[in-house]
Amino acid sequence: VGESSVAGAVLQEQCCSSLHGLHLPLPLSQLGKMTLQAIKWQDNQLYVLDQLLLPLESQYINVRDVKDGWQVISKMQVRGAPAIAIVGCLSLAVELINTSFEDKDELLDTINKKLDYLVTARPTAVNLQKAAEELKAISKKLYEDNLSVEDMVKLVSSWCQKMLDDDINTNKKIGWFGAESILKSAGGRNVQLLTHCNTGSLATAGYGTALGVIRSIHEQGRLAQAYCTETRPYNQGARLTAYELVFEKMPATLICDSMAAALMNCRKIDAVLVGADRVIRNGDTANKIGTYQLAVTAKCHKVPFYVCAPTTSIDLNLGEGKDIPIEERPCEEMTDIAGIRIASPGISCWNPAFDVTPAELITGGIVTELGVFKPSELHTILQAQ
Repeated sequence: VGESSVAGAVLQEQCCSSLHGLHLPLPLSQLGKMTLQAIKWQDNQLYVLDQLLLPLESQYINVRDVKDGWQVISKMQVRGAPAIAIVGCLSLAVELINTSFEDKDELLDTINKKLDYLVTARPTAVNLQKAAEELKAISKKLYEDNLSVEDMVKLVSSWCQKMLDDDINTNKKIGWFGAESILKSAGGRNVQLLTHCNTGSLATAGYGTALGVIRSIHEQGRLAQAYCTETRPYNQGARLTAYELVFEKMPATLICDSMAAALMNCRKIDAVLVGADRVIRNGDTANKIGTYQLAVTAKCHKVPFYVCAPTTSIDLNLGEGKDIPIEERPCEEMTDIAGIRIASPGISCWNPAFDVTPAELITGGIVTELGVFKPSELHTILQAQ
């Protein structure tokens, strides 16, 4: 997605920045001077970049409570497993900070109920579920300590805020380990990579997972070309990954989902890199719909296939991919684009948001902040931590 194509065709309208209701027109020439940030926490307030408006408009939503948090997650105004967990927990922090509680019993009950509600927003991604379980345990311990209600709110909120910095540090480690593995296999060559959906700064607190690996390789001057799929039906690749690649001035090209096999057949692709919303005990992974067919195609063409995810995305409670709950989305995501009907009226639709890639197709490995591992090694590695 060179600057001439995307800047001229997709991003030809001015971007705008919106915060506190203020809209500031931003020339495209200034885009590279900004810091791409999907989640902002300032003065105990939470702002989320509305990703449904990208790439033509950049507008932040003020998330004032858990209800707002549930809505922006469910409507996919924020998406990506790490970002979902962070926004969910920070929405709780905002509500706690701005609510008066009679005693710690009321506070603990509120925390537990609000976290249970948040987890229902998007059931496939495990990060929010794991964060909720951990925060419940922390809250219970704080409840049992000799603390005031105010101190308990402060400590719970601080834990939520710390998720932002922790996620960025984790992503940079994933980027380094993934880049090391791919570049070692490539020898001295610059590499061409293919990615699916969006796994960058917009899907995390910053830097990204699979896109973080590509970003790390680019920072080392070794990226020849990054190919991104459009990722139908919601076009996260065309709208979001393309936006990030242009923003970071990486050499990149957009392809239709149906072009991946042809691309691998006629051009040298060094690796396919994807994220994961859930990785389970045997190494099977759930990720954005279309990932499974990319893994099958990569295996056929002998292209290493990598899954890049933090350990917070790993769920050791489930044994096989068939056990992962797969969210199904509204038919309108397939039949309509920007409110315009493109499909024949009366046609029925099947719209699973995710598919499952079997462990044996993850030939490059699973990239975590702890290193790159074979799917079969994950269980043992995590138990040793």
